Amino acid sequence: MQVFDLKTNLCVSATQRRLAVLVIGMMPLLTPTMTGCSTTKPQSVVSTSRVSQVVVRKAARNLSLYKGNQLVREYRINLGHVPKGHKMQEGDKRTPEGDYILDWRNARSRYYKSIHISYPNVHDRTFAQAIGIDPGGMIMIHGRPSSAKTAGLMKEYDALDWTDGCIAVSNEAMEQIWRLVPDGTPIRILP
Repeated sequence: MQVFDLKTNLCVSATQRRLAVLVIGMMPLLTPTMTGCSTTKPQSVVSTSRVSQVVVRKAARNLSLYKGNQLVREYRINLGHVPKGHKMQEGDKRTPEGDYILDWRNARSRYYKSIHISYPNVHDRTFAQAIGIDPGGMIMIHGRPSSAKTAGLMKEYDALDWTDGCIAVSNEAMEQIWRLVPDGTPIRILP
């Protein structure tokens, strides 16, 4: 059984902690057309209870669900067209890196369900403002596009990085993530 040591890998500033508390208390209004991003079958189940943290390892193309320090499930992911580096601005096709909150969800996304990541956080907005750029937003964990109906097309999506910066998983994985990850769950996105 794999264990993720939160103490040795935790790098959260006081500002990020305050933002997390603020974000958990706020729930944006959902619209039926919000967007969000998908890949292979999930690994076996250790527990069916809800998780307390999500960890994404971009280089490994891996999304892990944890309850405390216990690994619950892992999934293969696809990322944005430019998978390396932290998202800095709207349209850069990168997936952000850092600590965020999964703060709301959309069951009627253009993709198979989507869960919003609270990017940009205070640090991201401050940096973007300082250099005069728009940090972007609407970064999600999501399944495949709703238009991907054939097995061949789904396999093509599973084989490459195709999102605009979101984290994509297979529809089967998204169904499990949807059920196991409550709103307000922290997500750490690592390079």
